[in-house]
Amino acid sequence: MGNAYTLTVESLLKQLEVDPLEGLSEKEVEDRTKKYGANIFKVKKAKSWALILLNQFLNPIVYILVAATILAFLFQDWLEGIAVIIVILLNAVIGFTMELKATRMIESLQKSAQLLSTVLRNGKVHSIAAANLVPGDVLILSPGTIVGADARIIHQEGIAVTESALTGESDQVTKSEKALEVDTPVYKRSNMVFKGTIINKGHAKAIVTATGSQTELGSINKLVQEAIKEDTPLGKRLNRLSHRLIFLTIFLIMIIIIIGYIEGEDWEILIKTSIALAVAAIPEGLPIVATITLAHGMVKLSKQRVIIKRLEAVQTLGEITMMCTDKTGTLTLDKMNVAQVVLEDKTIMASSLNPNRDGESSKNSGLSFLKFIEVSILCNNALVQDENSSGDSLEIALIVFAEELGHNARDFKSKYPKVHEIPFDENDKFMATLNKYGDTFQICVKGALEIVLNRCSSGLDEDGDKIQLDRGKWLQASEEIASRGLRVLGFAYKETEKTTIEGQIHDLIFIGIVGFLDPPRSDVRQAIETYKKAGIKVTMITGDQLATAQKIAEEINLLVPGEDNEKKVIHGDMIKDLDSADLDFKNKLLHANVFARIIPEQKLQLVAFFQKNNHVVGMMGDGINDTPALRKADIGIAMGIRGTDAAKEVADVILLDDKFASTELTIRQGRTIFRNIRQFVVYLLSCNLAEILSVVIAALINIPLPLLPLQILYLNLVTDTFPALALGMGKGEKVIMERPPRNPQEQIITPLLWRSVIVYGLCVTFIVTGVTLYTHFVLKLPSSVVNNISFYTLVWTQLLHVFNIPSRIHSFFNNEVVHNKWVWAAMVLSVLLVVIAYLIPAVREALSLLPLTIEQYLIVFFAGISSVVIIQVFKRIGITE
Repeated sequence: MGNAYTLTVESLLKQLEVDPLEGLSEKEVEDRTKKYGANIFKVKKAKSWALILLNQFLNPIVYILVAATILAFLFQDWLEGIAVIIVILLNAVIGFTMELKATRMIESLQKSAQLLSTVLRNGKVHSIAAANLVPGDVLILSPGTIVGADARIIHQEGIAVTESALTGESDQVTKSEKALEVDTPVYKRSNMVFKGTIINKGHAKAIVTATGSQTELGSINKLVQEAIKEDTPLGKRLNRLSHRLIFLTIFLIMIIIIIGYIEGEDWEILIKTSIALAVAAIPEGLPIVATITLAHGMVKLSKQRVIIKRLEAVQTLGEITMMCTDKTGTLTLDKMNVAQVVLEDKTIMASSLNPNRDGESSKNSGLSFLKFIEVSILCNNALVQDENSSGDSLEIALIVFAEELGHNARDFKSKYPKVHEIPFDENDKFMATLNKYGDTFQICVKGALEIVLNRCSSGLDEDGDKIQLDRGKWLQASEEIASRGLRVLGFAYKETEKTTIEGQIHDLIFIGIVGFLDPPRSDVRQAIETYKKAGIKVTMITGDQLATAQKIAEEINLLVPGEDNEKKVIHGDMIKDLDSADLDFKNKLLHANVFARIIPEQKLQLVAFFQKNNHVVGMMGDGINDTPALRKADIGIAMGIRGTDAAKEVADVILLDDKFASTELTIRQGRTIFRNIRQFVVYLLSCNLAEILSVVIAALINIPLPLLPLQILYLNLVTDTFPALALGMGKGEKVIMERPPRNPQEQIITPLLWRSVIVYGLCVTFIVTGVTLYTHFVLKLPSSVVNNISFYTLVWTQLLHVFNIPSRIHSFFNNEVVHNKWVWAAMVLSVLLVVIAYLIPAVREALSLLPLTIEQYLIVFFAGISSVVIIQVFKRIGITE
């Protein structure tokens, strides 16, 4: 409905045939869904199974194997050529199965974090998937909401919108209900809200006028679909690794061919050796195992009520050096209770009141207390209905407190209806309403004490008379309350003849202050201790009072009680231009643990400052004003319960339980996943290096090849897939959160790990080559038997090699690999596959397998054990990791 902005509200409702008080009926929604379709863009379809299968063949690894196949056919070695094709297909099937499963798992997790919209249907408020919106739906918009479709505003109270998703401008845009002229540009349509934009403040009702590709954002989205998605950083690193191995392989093949040609070797033998070498160097399982490991980590976290929205975020979690978090609802329970009311002449502890349904306890507390009750109800948007409450936890606490004392919130709001509202804003730090008050009006205000006090000119005594305001007294009282960990709000009012609230928030009458109790979560203290051991700095960034924040920080052991914490606590007033700050102040910021009275712009400044000072920053937030900092942080973490749509949209991680302790699980899993990836990469590379060197040495000194091309293919199918995948499924080390964070610039394979790969490969090569030499020159066995013993030795050695992967700081008999059930299952499966290969005549013939004697099998057994012993000696003396 392109002309909605030109119509009056009445004309619009008539054209769309909708009652703004009832919304659409189920039948109308069904009919309009059939007519207009789902509220989604025409996006590129998810990667199909056919494309996933095709991609298994479109990489340099397969190209080399295809080249080996062609060479086999050229020399009429049909069996080898066909076998290589079979292995290519088998690897493709395994890769296809794993990638398809991983892709579908990731899509499923992303769907669980889809956008919701609040609508009025059948006279009731519902929360539905934004994809199910239809033209004519009545949207209910509140701060933090991401608008689910283009809509025309029909009623609003101080609404302001960020339209950066549409215009690229981050400034707030105020809105109204008034009809506009025809041809008004999109960016000037002040009576419209658009899909993808964010409600910053205020409340509104709007009628959906366009959905899906018909929205303004829909046309922009067509351009987005043209963009090519890049590989993840981890994927790029693994691809570079694979390419280097391919170049190394080509280099070694050329050397063998040149040396063989000079020495007059048979071309067929040279080509077979080259094929064997090419096959040995290819880590077929590397990219696939990495993908399935990351996806497995995402699914595992989802079972812990943590949603990871981006695959690459999993690895970044393990690099976090600083966790910035809000206080309310994250470190605390967000279960507010009124604990104390301080008026001019008295202090009232909530526990001392004797609530009864007649309200006698509050009536006996004086007129100033009754005025506080009145203002706390009128300047309030919470809905409290038995067990079902909605709204800000502070406002809910005020309503519950008043009703427990016998006051009916609905009666107050009915008697003194709200005319206008200035919604709470993180920058202004107050909320105000204009209520009809008999023949006049009353302005009711609540907010941060210092802000409210600055707008007051007098106080209120117990009898309801105006008195001189003593600001110092109230600030001192506030500090005393905050020092006990209570959150403090100030309340004020004034009567007026004017019918508008704008420009009237001054010369108020100050009523008093309220202390709210919000106790810390029981699991936070232990989580912070874990973070300290893990080398991760936890920083509280809150808009609350400094004394309140400091007290809570001491209760959760973020600050040590009794110590001089002055240098570790920063007030927002101290934070100006951080770029021009002196070195001493910058050092103070870096060592601080608590930042209080912080506004959204300062949150963003702090995150950027920490990043400039070499921190990898995790940022936890829930509100619309947290979104810039969430987006800027290396990992943005949104609250699933209290979090606004805007926060959840820009975040990388969503905590469905809102628990700070859940972040420790995510970082632990992130570290574990990267550690697992490193382990299987080291395992694969060292195994492949051993195969390459064994073939190269045999070719150079002219002894029977320990591995034939088909044997290598089968060996890689067994050892490159199942044991490596099992390492990727590991639970990780118990002490992984007792180590400092990983440097984000650090490569997957560090110099120490490269040394480990080389030493491991040389040790296995030494054993295999030794067995080949011993059986060929000492036992003088036929070349075919020598080859079989060497082949089985390499199989057994590589399977046992998985137990060499854990760090040397762990016991060989008690580490994460030994306790990994998937490793044992992979070993059993791999052994069974080798046995099955021997039992099937066609496969046995293709692999050139022969029956061996008990003595020969014992050579294989003890050779594998010897390899483990040698490697363990190198590990214990510090040569390898």
